[in-house]
Amino acid sequence: MQYPVYVHRDTATAFRASFPDFPGADVAGNSLEELKHNAQNIVELKYDGSEQLIPTPTCDTSELRRLEMDDGEGIWMFLDINMSRVTSRVVGLHISLRETVLNRVDSAARERHLTRSAFFTLAALHELETQAGR
Repeated sequence: MQYPVYVHRDTATAFRASFPDFPGADVAGNSLEELKHNAQNIVELKYDGSEQLIPTPTCDTSELRRLEMDDGEGIWMFLDINMSRVTSRVVGLHISLRETVLNRVDSAARERHLTRSAFFTLAALHELETQAGR
């Protein structure tokens, strides 16, 4: 699956990148090839066998550019992450919301440096944990 990453040059020869769909999965490499390899490894380490749901990749580039991680000094790239090596499963979901609610969700997601998908995933998990604690 093609996941977006925001890539910065760390030094003259090194790179660092952040995945908006995988909060906390930051990656670095001395070359773009090494960055791509390390990206696969970090996703596997953080998500393989975990109970975290893996979001569908964000493909809306206008949504990505609105994220606070886009400081105008890096570039957006889409990296192929082999999800067959990760045991969690991705499930597509279509929902309908009032536009005002969606605008509030998008605003809250941007404040937390998350995509819409990641925000909904975390919100659902929070709600389920709250229900379980009752």
